[in-house]
Amino acid sequence: MLDPAAAGARREAFRALHAEGCFVLPNPWDVGTAKYLAAQGFRALATTSSGAAWSRGLADGTMDLDAVIAHVAEIVGATALPVNADFGHGYGADAEGVGRAVARCLETGVAALSVEDATGDPARPLFPLEEAVARMQAARAACDAAPGRGILVGRAECFLTGHPDPLAESLRRIAAYAEAGAEVLYVPGIRTPEHIAAVVAAASPLPVNLLVSRPIGLTLAEIAALGVRRVSIGGALAGVAWGAVGRAVEAMKAGTFDALGTRMPGTVLDGLFGA
Repeated sequence: MLDPAAAGARREAFRALHAEGCFVLPNPWDVGTAKYLAAQGFRALATTSSGAAWSRGLADGTMDLDAVIAHVAEIVGATALPVNADFGHGYGADAEGVGRAVARCLETGVAALSVEDATGDPARPLFPLEEAVARMQAARAACDAAPGRGILVGRAECFLTGHPDPLAESLRRIAAYAEAGAEVLYVPGIRTPEHIAAVVAAASPLPVNLLVSRPIGLTLAEIAALGVRRVSIGGALAGVAWGAVGRAVEAMKAGTFDALGTRMPGTVLDGLFGA
């Protein structure tokens, strides 16, 4: 847990990153990957619910609040960089519960956190807008009470939950989340320049986070030209790591060890973590 002054300073630094330009916000899933990414010159980090869960042998979305708080604290403490927490739907049965959970998360010293509107229930994939707004408002109140004011990211999950008109509904929802106090807006699942530009225009003047969890045919420069302020990758790096493990294991099962030649040398990792 960071002391309040250090937490406030990280929040101010992270807020300033969103003022102009476009930066990459990579997603470590443990202390080692957080330290490695910090050493590569990135200016901020974000947690990944899927990467964290997989590292514990769990499915995405099945870590409970205590486990999530402990993981966020671990990533916050790993480096001096601001951290954005992937905080699911806020870990509360109602708006009041969301407010309490967000306050607990902010006590770790995390600079920002995202709250999404997906319920996790296939029978009703999204919270009704009025309920989603109330949950966002409760998160905003908790952020305002934190030193340096925690940064709230509002996520519209329409593309990921099979909404019949995901773009129109996403634009409607991010407008409501901005009014409820979200400082950054996020529509995971958009991939085309047209959809990205539409979200950026609807969110303006607030910054937009773009999720790039697989190749989308756009460079960072092209994404920046569309007006996106930050790019996160979710569980993609964790998936890349698991993909490498899977290929190496399949090769070993077939009787070869060639895939082990792609490993990062232990001396490199020891040098990084021993510094």
